[in-house]
Amino acid sequence: MIYNNVGDDMSSVLLIEDDSVIASSIKYYLENEGFQIFTADNEEKSLNIIKENVIDLILLDITLGNENGFDLFHQIKKLTNIPIIFLTALDEEINVVRGLEMGADDYITKPFRARELLSRIKAVLRRCSSSTEEIIYKNLKINVKQAKVYKDDEIVFLTSLEYKLLLVLLENKGKILSREKILASIWDVSEEFVNDNTLSVYIKRLREKIEIDPNNPQIILTIRGLGYKIGD
Repeated sequence: MIYNNVGDDMSSVLLIEDDSVIASSIKYYLENEGFQIFTADNEEKSLNIIKENVIDLILLDITLGNENGFDLFHQIKKLTNIPIIFLTALDEEINVVRGLEMGADDYITKPFRARELLSRIKAVLRRCSSSTEEIIYKNLKINVKQAKVYKDDEIVFLTSLEYKLLLVLLENKGKILSREKILASIWDVSEEFVNDNTLSVYIKRLREKIEIDPNNPQIILTIRGLGYKIGD
């Protein structure tokens, strides 16, 4: 999948929303911002649009009548790796975490401001527009196009958030990233669900998967009082 440049008037968004009033409002606003908008209100229509058109990003409501947006998410990911933002009224923490753990690129809850939605869309498109296809560091190899990580040529299975964390650090190799900067780069959700403890947990999990000795990390370095970095 090749993503258009952010802000390019050819950037296309598929809005999957069964509330016609909300769908019309979002469609009108985003079209005025230069996006091409496709709309669908169920799984069948959504998958047909994806198969027949070039889509750069998907806005996916979780509650679609009798259908489940989480299930549709899995169906979409079987076809393509198009970035997906969950758009829903379900703002409980368990739903936010579930959506992000599944691999969603962001999660925005209703009601929301139009400018906030636009900002989230642009942020996700920027993250997905990287032209780098492979990153190699020490005994790690990351196939960016396929979102796969290898350690000593053996695949390492990372969650979506672990993968995003590793990618942010590698893309800033040699730079010290503050905890705040890392959190802002990985999550665009409310800080209510993102805190220092959350980041510490994911750093620990990631080290356990990619470091030879997680207790003596040589890849993800802690810079006391400042943050984390990879490389000199």
